[in-house]
Amino acid sequence: MLVLVLAVLAVSYASSMRAFLHQRSEIAELKAQIAERRAAIDDLEREKKRWQDPAFVQAQARARLGYVMQGETPFVVLRDGEPLTTGARLSDPDDLPQKAPQAWWVDAWESVELAGHPPKDEPPPASEIDGTTEQDD
Repeated sequence: MLVLVLAVLAVSYASSMRAFLHQRSEIAELKAQIAERRAAIDDLEREKKRWQDPAFVQAQARARLGYVMQGETPFVVLRDGEPLTTGARLSDPDDLPQKAPQAWWVDAWESVELAGHPPKDEPPPASEIDGTTEQDD
């Protein structure tokens, strides 16, 4: 009889101990989440303080939006910033052939036709200016 009572007590204590250990691990996970969120809040507070500094805002406007101060001359570097070769020259936009204006539905219908019959793969455009002119054969 005594062994039976001890077995019942051991089983009840074992289930209680299992629940206790499970709750302890859950508490540890929640404490880790709280620490992570506090760190994220601290990072956001630091970021907020940085945005209150006019010099930082000006630097971000220059870097992200390309803004310049009044009186400054902006330059845009194309590609890698390598200079064009001596034989390279830019064409005049006025020399380009002018397209006659057409109705909007013509463009819409061309889009529908293009969707049904997509063009075949074409070679990519030239990535360098070599100063030579191509002639159609």
